[in-house]
Amino acid sequence: MTTKYIFFTGGVVSSVGKGVTAAALGRTLKERGLKVAVQKLDPYINVDPGTMSPYQHGEVFVLDDGAETDLDLGHYERFIDIRATKVSNFTTGQVYNEVITKERRGDYLGGTIQVIPHITNEIKRRIGLVAKATNADIILVEVGGTVGDIESQPFLESLRQLRSEVGRENVLFVHVTWLPYIGATGELKTKPTQHSVAALRSIGISPNMIIARSDHPIADELCDKIALFCDVDKKAVVPMVTASVLYEIPLLLEKAGVAEYVLKMLGLEERQKPDWKAWENLVKEVKRPKPEVTIALVGKYVELQDAYMSVREALKHAAVQAGVEVNIKWVHSADLEKDKGWDMVMSADGILIPGGFGSRGTEGKILAARYAREKRIPYLGLCLGMQLMCIEFARNVLGYEDANSSEFDRSTPHPVIDLMNEQRSISDMGGTMRLGLYPCNLQPGSIAAQAYGVEQIEERHRHRWEFNNTYKQEFEKAGMLFSGLSPDGKLIEIAELTDHPYMVASQFHPEFLSRPNRAHPLFVGLMKAARQKAGITDIDLREQG
Repeated sequence: MTTKYIFFTGGVVSSVGKGVTAAALGRTLKERGLKVAVQKLDPYINVDPGTMSPYQHGEVFVLDDGAETDLDLGHYERFIDIRATKVSNFTTGQVYNEVITKERRGDYLGGTIQVIPHITNEIKRRIGLVAKATNADIILVEVGGTVGDIESQPFLESLRQLRSEVGRENVLFVHVTWLPYIGATGELKTKPTQHSVAALRSIGISPNMIIARSDHPIADELCDKIALFCDVDKKAVVPMVTASVLYEIPLLLEKAGVAEYVLKMLGLEERQKPDWKAWENLVKEVKRPKPEVTIALVGKYVELQDAYMSVREALKHAAVQAGVEVNIKWVHSADLEKDKGWDMVMSADGILIPGGFGSRGTEGKILAARYAREKRIPYLGLCLGMQLMCIEFARNVLGYEDANSSEFDRSTPHPVIDLMNEQRSISDMGGTMRLGLYPCNLQPGSIAAQAYGVEQIEERHRHRWEFNNTYKQEFEKAGMLFSGLSPDGKLIEIAELTDHPYMVASQFHPEFLSRPNRAHPLFVGLMKAARQKAGITDIDLREQG
């Protein structure tokens, strides 16, 4: 069967919700028995987001094969329940890097290299890789940025060309746009949407569907107006008001009949009737009033919550499974060093320290880890959160006051966290860490083994430094159990305290594999321990239910 393509473009403003819309539509198509694949095209010139500040880009989402990708890949995986690969995300930087490399090799036989056809051909080639890798029925392709951005023009031109090459009957353009609300007059405005569609049409692309986003209800006459001025079928103008629950969006698209319209336009038929019972129960459970537990998320990028997108969602998934409502307190670790923000930590039922790089704010995280250990507060550490838990233990249990990571202090006499051997000769920062899916053996009887319920797991990594095995025996004698090890026994993957209700930390990033209806075991463990710390009993949960 011929592969079909749905291209998503954005209008008026960025961060309008293209990624979530694409992910939600992908879910509605998967429910109908179609094989769905996804791809994100990022217009920035960085090769990937791996070296970008989280303040600039939000979290870096790591895939099984080690690709460092845009956070929208997280939405795709969580909503559609798929495992994306490195072909699912590429950037302008990768495209130009490939073309320039070919030019230097002489592949173009001395020709003049231009945006058209060389850059656009490379973009089309990379889009085609998804079809080859997945054999999907439908490929959802999201173009980052906003129509009118100079950076995205080569991508849009490539999509225009691709439409002719694969056949117009095999392509659908969905334009996700924003309707601004004018408070003084109490009305939504469609003019910016009209202008963004005009900009799209000026390069030869007419959208087949418009998703009109707003924080306010959208009247039918506004949809009619958009259809008239943007030359789109009335049925294809879909009002999408911001939902209180993120995972309700597939149900809203289902109610609007979007999947049926898409299949009709692409000449496809559903292979099975969609069954939304599990998804409806998920949304119902999220909305149901429940006892609350508070988790202090101690990070260094908390001003931009997107920097911890997958962590936040994993906490929400675990809360649903544990039958509670999670209240996340965003604590800046640097504030703790200045004796600020401790009220949020001290009032929390659990503490989570996520990953990160660099020394800024690490002492605050170490203080939070010490508080969790001494006060027996449930604790989950992720990547750096595991390393800092070990540093705190070395300083305050083993008595090595100068213990540290060689990442933060190269001259520390006790580098309990040290650079991995294979990383010592590496000078380039991008794409050179221990990245992707690796196996881990669990120690029988450990908290981690009980949480997972299996003997071996596979989890996604993103780190350069690791626990220094020189100190392994000392840690074990003092009460730390290394409950997860690489199959050869050389790398510490999970550490936990034997005399603590729940103080568990992983060198990997469990948040990347959490799903809304299949919460990650380590997060569920944290939530259940926090629930107990909050004094919420099974009777309380039954009464709430």
